[in-house]
Amino acid sequence: MGVNSQSKMILYIRLDVKVEKKNTYLRETKKISLLIHWPTFGHGQVFVYAWMKLEIKPPQPHVLTRMAAAIAVVYLSLLLLLLHGAAPAVLGYTRGDFPEDFVFGSATSSYQYEGGFDEDGRSPSNWDIFTHQGKMPGRSTADVAADGYHKYKDDLKLMVDTNLEAYRLSISWSRIIPNGRGDVNPKGLQYYNDIIDGLVKNGIQVHIMLYQLDLPQVLEDEYDGWLSPRILEDFKAYADVCFKEFGDRVAHWITIDEPNVASIGSYDSGQLAPGRCSDPFGIRKCTVGNSSVEPYIAVHNMLLAHASVTKLYREKYQVAGKGIIGISVYTFWAYPLTNSTVDLEATKRCQDFIVHWYVMLTLYVCI
Repeated sequence: MGVNSQSKMILYIRLDVKVEKKNTYLRETKKISLLIHWPTFGHGQVFVYAWMKLEIKPPQPHVLTRMAAAIAVVYLSLLLLLLHGAAPAVLGYTRGDFPEDFVFGSATSSYQYEGGFDEDGRSPSNWDIFTHQGKMPGRSTADVAADGYHKYKDDLKLMVDTNLEAYRLSISWSRIIPNGRGDVNPKGLQYYNDIIDGLVKNGIQVHIMLYQLDLPQVLEDEYDGWLSPRILEDFKAYADVCFKEFGDRVAHWITIDEPNVASIGSYDSGQLAPGRCSDPFGIRKCTVGNSSVEPYIAVHNMLLAHASVTKLYREKYQVAGKGIIGISVYTFWAYPLTNSTVDLEATKRCQDFIVHWYVMLTLYVCI
């Protein structure tokens, strides 16, 4: 079985900006030098993107202040300035260290960024229910978050001022199709069209994540979401709407965000919505779930959904081979504690279970 000729590996470099009280600092990651030289996989092309992560630790963890975001952009701007060769390479890198087609950008997820949780026809997502039940530290919610639903124009200006080359946003399924299937919300479409048009107008490459772990709660209530194969058709129909409405300006698509994290966090440990787990020690206080079974069912359906939507895009919307679609997998590397056979085998199991199960499927199977 050969490598799928349409497969493309997207690798992410994290530029972590941590805001804690009045102290702000940029934490470098050694992944930069590692990933720049990542080899090409078979016939697939390697794409490398960078994004920043905000980590706010004030007494109110649910408040993502715009000042904190602005501070983060200043630090990212400094890094980009250095990489473009306009200032001394304080961090040890210059733009010349990166390929010409290396793309610098940022990303947000709909639930963590938008706010406006009950405005203009948006229905509750599983994360709204999860946080409103007080299951996050400090009983935090994203009802307002960074208020991107109202202030996206300000954020677009920040992107332009920072000279970002790409921006990845995720779509709120609950905002586009409030009932999970059926009628499309025109105000939801208008919101995302306005963002996309603004990005295109300013020459910023648009990347869209179809699903970043926030499912319409109505589908959780109806058939337990990702635990049911019924979600395959609903997700495909939702993706079809997005391709149809935004595809004329968007050439970079990601189907599902980190299914390995979603399956573990949502259905094993219960730390993420919908918060299902066996919880034998009462740590998470899950009231429903089966940690031995449900993570595998959920990720199985996620991978099937990815395959179905990828096939739909390539057959119906991809024109003359243009456009990229794939899945996002959270990756890391594991090293054996010693060179013993036991440690080597344990390391391989770790990589196979957490990473290879997902990555190898998309590279070596025609999806």
